[in-house]
Amino acid sequence: MVISKPHINLLTAGHVDAGKSTLVGRLLYDTGAIREEEMRKLKELATELKKETFEFAFVMDKAKEERERGVTIDIMHRPFETQKWYFTIIDAPGHRDFVKNMITGASQADVGILVVSAKPGEGVQDQTKEHVWLMKVLGISQLIVTLNKMDAANYDQKRFDEIKNDVTNLLKGVGYKIEEVPFVPVSAYVGDNVAKKSDKMSWYNGPTLIEALDQHVKEPAKLTDKPLRMPIQDVYSITGVGTVPVGKVATGVMKLNDKIVFEPSGVVGEVKSIEIHHQQLPEAKPGDNVGFNVRGVDKSQIKKGDVAGHPNNPPTVVKEFTAQIVVLQHPTVITAGYTPVFHAHTAAIACTIEEITAKLDPKTGQVVQEKPDFIKTGDAARIKVKPLKPMVLEKQSEFPHLARFAIRDMGMTVAAGVVLDVVKAK
Repeated sequence: MVISKPHINLLTAGHVDAGKSTLVGRLLYDTGAIREEEMRKLKELATELKKETFEFAFVMDKAKEERERGVTIDIMHRPFETQKWYFTIIDAPGHRDFVKNMITGASQADVGILVVSAKPGEGVQDQTKEHVWLMKVLGISQLIVTLNKMDAANYDQKRFDEIKNDVTNLLKGVGYKIEEVPFVPVSAYVGDNVAKKSDKMSWYNGPTLIEALDQHVKEPAKLTDKPLRMPIQDVYSITGVGTVPVGKVATGVMKLNDKIVFEPSGVVGEVKSIEIHHQQLPEAKPGDNVGFNVRGVDKSQIKKGDVAGHPNNPPTVVKEFTAQIVVLQHPTVITAGYTPVFHAHTAAIACTIEEITAKLDPKTGQVVQEKPDFIKTGDAARIKVKPLKPMVLEKQSEFPHLARFAIRDMGMTVAAGVVLDVVKAK
């Protein structure tokens, strides 16, 4: 399949009961990404399980267990197309999985659809607030807000205005530019204003959700203009060929005969061939997962977690760094001196949290306490960190792909965050 339209990663976020899965199912169905007969089977299944309004959600909730509980556990990647874009949807379940997926998934979302329920008694909830802040922390700058379940609010304009006002205050508090955010009233279940204009809300003259995606989404910056950064996934030594590192280009372009430096080791080699699925390429661009033969470097000199770049703009090796994190789950408290493993791009390195410089409100990002003694589950904070071994990291403002990280300890993701600033190693 040749994709001629630009590709955009779309993340759906919001409270667990706001109707995200139904909205996504409706998007896929109305754009022809799922066929009539698949939909019919899901409808029969929904009726059988006495969950009549869940057939669209079932499109995304593949596992039987999820269907019976009516919740999203797994993350489904399904493509759909509009006139302008080719979208991959990342459906985010609870925020723990959501963050882990955002950081470890190859798809770094370009655009977020925030789903808020207009149903009386629902609206903006704590999880809505946390998702908004996480999207902001993790660098999703483009947002579209859908006020779902308008059918359950009798398509009432007053209810729409009330919730739009609540969401506006929430987004402003976190730092989103509200004039760039469309608010679309929809009923995903009935199909109002998703792909088809609704005849039940004559008071609304804005775009449908599909139109909003075409009109408001800007194509993400072409990462080919940035310096080369390629995290290494594996290194092989192939008889008759030599050293072959494998990885995915995050930014920039790697060409044949380029001189390449691997950090943190600092070894330099020359690119002799580039291939993808046994096909030779003249160059590798962002998103390409390639193997390349490099001359002048031994397999023992590079390893998973290293980052390749050009010697005139090498990947940044950090001595220490400042980051913003959200604590997702920790059995006790986190204090200065805590040394868990930081997972960023393909690297996993133990780092010490040297100082907790500020505790932040996880719903707004405002400082609530300077230099707290500890932070716990649910807190957000700014921290100073020192890796125990040399490590490549970049600032979020320069290379967002190499700035996001997850903190793991005791077999779970304890926290997630982004690098704000770095002190380069000499």
